[in-house]
Amino acid sequence: MSPSTPTAEWPETAQQLLSARRTTLPKRLGAPGPDAAQLHQLFAAAATAPDHDQQLPWRFVHIAEHHRPKLADVFGQALRDRDPQATPDQVAQAREKAFRAPLLLLLVVNADQGDTSIDLNERMLSAGAAVQSLLLMATAQGFGSALTSGKALKAKSFRDSFGLQSGDVAPCFISIGTVLQTKPGKARPEPASFVSTWGA
Repeated sequence: MSPSTPTAEWPETAQQLLSARRTTLPKRLGAPGPDAAQLHQLFAAAATAPDHDQQLPWRFVHIAEHHRPKLADVFGQALRDRDPQATPDQVAQAREKAFRAPLLLLLVVNADQGDTSIDLNERMLSAGAAVQSLLLMATAQGFGSALTSGKALKAKSFRDSFGLQSGDVAPCFISIGTVLQTKPGKARPEPASFVSTWGA
């Protein structure tokens, strides 16, 4: 039997994995993070996302540990640009976020990559599928994960520091690491709350 041939166990296995995925805030994620082989698995999982004619309109930027101080500077500057009256404590809090979680990725979606007739909404859907696949693989590897955004991602100083172009959108960071502290998960919505039948 081919490895890709569905078996009777697949639905239950998939449901277990999907149910296990929970958001764990970056401040509750610590070492160890994924090693090189696990990181490759994560990106290979992302590559399974639906992508119209393989336009690859999204990418991940890895912020290595030795570059976290530079990212802290970027976060601090973004806050000062937004609020010149920010206190030293507020700037310190903004900077501290750069050092959370052993694996930190920035998601970038490009509106101009490849066939420009494929609009940003479709590109964002593809990026979202890539992120979910990556998060599920991280869960399967035993790690916790989270998506975080914020006003800093829209700051010109932030965009310039990552070399983002006019067609680039940076929706969020992805944090992955070992769960250091757990919190009760929120109840998942029932399908009836988000599914309807057209014409009914």
